Formats: sequence, structure tokens, C-alpha cells
Amino acid sequence: MASLDQLTSQEAIDLENKYGAHNYHPLPVVLSKGEGVYVWDVEGKKYYDFLSAYSAVNQGHCHPRIVGAMTKQAETLTLTSRAFHNDMLGKYEKFACEFFGFDKLLPMNTGAEAVETALKICRKWAYEVKGIDENEAEIVVCENNFHGRTTTIISFSNDPVARKNFGPYTKGFIKIAYDNLEALEAELKSNPNIAGFLAEPIQGEAGVFVPQEGYLAKAKALCEKYNVLFIADEVQTGIARTGRLLAVDHENVKPDLLVLGKALSGGAYPVSAVLADNAIMDVIRPGNHGSTFGGNPVAAAVAIAALEVVKEENLAENAEKLGKLFRSELNKYIETTDLVELVRGKGLLNAIVINDDEESETAWNICLALRDNGLLAKPTHGNIIRFAPPLVMNEEQLLDCVSIIVKTLKQFEK
Repeated sequence: MASLDQLTSQEAIDLENKYGAHNYHPLPVVLSKGEGVYVWDVEGKKYYDFLSAYSAVNQGHCHPRIVGAMTKQAETLTLTSRAFHNDMLGKYEKFACEFFGFDKLLPMNTGAEAVETALKICRKWAYEVKGIDENEAEIVVCENNFHGRTTTIISFSNDPVARKNFGPYTKGFIKIAYDNLEALEAELKSNPNIAGFLAEPIQGEAGVFVPQEGYLAKAKALCEKYNVLFIADEVQTGIARTGRLLAVDHENVKPDLLVLGKALSGGAYPVSAVLADNAIMDVIRPGNHGSTFGGNPVAAAVAIAALEVVKEENLAENAEKLGKLFRSELNKYIETTDLVELVRGKGLLNAIVINDDEESETAWNICLALRDNGLLAKPTHGNIIRFAPPLVMNEEQLLDCVSIIVKTLKQFEK
């Protein structure tokens, strides 16, 4: 097997195609090293990473403090399961609860697991606290959402690729238009069985759709009015990505249930969590929910380090500043071309919309050209390209990336 250490890019891709399930369609580049805002392929070519593993690597690739915490803990104790206590979990729970301002944390591993956990907590709260009849609770969700691909989650997705041939689907969800307060209030007002409202503060996978200013605060107020839990899925938008610690912080909203993942680990190790205050979280009792790896010592050490890096390196402030610069510079180009309709986003979570239909290959081909020019990004929904670099990027690097993006886009002008 030693020969596998010297694969070419094509050999690595061929191995995946032969032995791996075809559940992804990656950009044809094979990465073997990462540091900060950069990644290298197996042939040694260097790229700017402008996806950050879908915002899991906000702190930059292989951040020495996070990797150090992980390796130190891995040499001491990796896993106890929750059959026993370990000496790291309580420290992590206290640190994260104080960091985000909640009473309790339930530890999991992946974002989809954390969303599923929040849904279970919400339903149990509905029956035991709100008084909804058992098995009658419903949760309002938004069209074009992305919360993962588990059976329950795809049941309320409207992405045909994620849904088709995976039924029967889980009941208990009501879909409404995103960024539509009238639709939300209509459901809350007419249906006493509504337990929660689940939303992304910015819809990432849908194409970085930013709601109107005030939407989140007013949605939370409606939830309070009708005694419904506001569940914020901050798996992608959280941990400084949008220029605040949480995207809901732009409107000073405290969700009833906060769902975190991705950058909670700095991209080093799977870590996710649901946070809530005691009045909600205390409905969970022994045997109700769990995970063999959730809350393991390595995850706890990694998460503490990842959050410390965010705070001490002022990554939210950097994302806010560089995000404004990025959109400003891209808009200068957009004014001169018909190729790109617009750029939108908050902080360093942004996207451009290519002036083409969703079925076209233009955005994909632009991403191939960006790769050739030393920058990695990926299309979403056909004609949208998401740009989300690590938050440790500096202004000089950002402007260099803007130059690469503009130069590449000009190659596709008619």
C-alpha cells in the first residue's frame, strides 16, 4: 500500500470512482495539504481555498492551536462513550454555554445530527411543556432550506435530487416561503399544534439568500407571541462567518434552540451541538437521545480551542471588514458586465449569480477556470457560485483573490 502515498490526481480520482459511492460530484482537484487560506494538490500546485469545507474551516487549515489541542488530547484519552464521565466534556459544555449565552449544551458530531437533535427536543418540549397532544406537533420550515440529508430532513426539503426515491417521508412539517413574515404568522395563528420554526439565518446551500433586514427579529417575536420555539440552524452561518459570532447577532436575536457544527471544530474533527436554556433542554432525560462519540474528549478539546481562536484572533471582525471589501470590489466589475447579475452575502459568506439558467454549465466551467487560475470554489444550484474563504484571510490576500475572480470571469464574457 505504500505506493498509494504517491498517487497522481487522476489515480486518486479513479480510485474514488471505482470504490466509492457516487454521492458527490467534486471539482476535479485532489488536495493533499492545507495551511491557513491555502491548499495544495498532490502535484504541488497551490490554491486559495474559497469554500472552507462549506465554512467548517473558518479558522484556516490546520490551525496549530486547534491541531495541537486535538493531538494532545488524542494522546491521552480519545473516547469513553457516555457510559462514563470524562474530564473534558464538562469543561467544554461550561465554556460553550458561557461563550454563546445558554444554560445547557447537548453534544453531537455532525450538523445533520444536531438538526435532528433540535427537532426531537422541540417536539418533546411541545408535548411536555406546551401541552400539544402527543404525535400532533408540527414544525414550520422554509422552502429551499438545507439542513442535511437524513431521512427526516429530506422529508421537508424541496430539492428533488435529495428527495426522489427516498420516501416514505416523515410527517409533521409545514413548508412556507423563506423571508415571508406574513406566511409565518398565518401558520402560527391558525395552527395551535405548531411547536417550532426552523430556519437558517442566511440560506447557504440555496445560494446565499440573505433575508430582509428585520426578518429574524420579527420572526422571533412572532414565535414568542404564539409560544413556538425559534430554532436557528447556524451550522454554516455561525462561528464568525457572517461578520458576527452568530448570524442572528446581526439582529440581536437569541434563538430558543441554537444548532452549531462545522467551524465549531475548526475543520479538524466532527463536532456539533445544540444549545438551549434549562426550560427547554430539561425535557431531555437519560435514554431519550445520545451518541457514542458525541461529547468525546477529543471533540471537547478541539471545540474549546476552535472557539478561543475565533475570539482571540477577532475573526468575526475580520469577516465583517473583508466581506464589505469583497462585495464592493466585485460590484465594480459587475457594473461593467452582463455575465454576472449580482453579488450578495454577509461577512465572508457570499455568492455571485451568473446570468444564465440553472441547467447551464457556465458556473461549473467558471469554477474549473478558477481552479486553473489558483482559486477553488464550487457552484450551487447551477448558476450560483459560493465564495467563503477561511476567516484568517488578510486584505492583501483577499484583493489578490478578487483579481483572480475578475480575471477568470472576463474569460467568459461574450
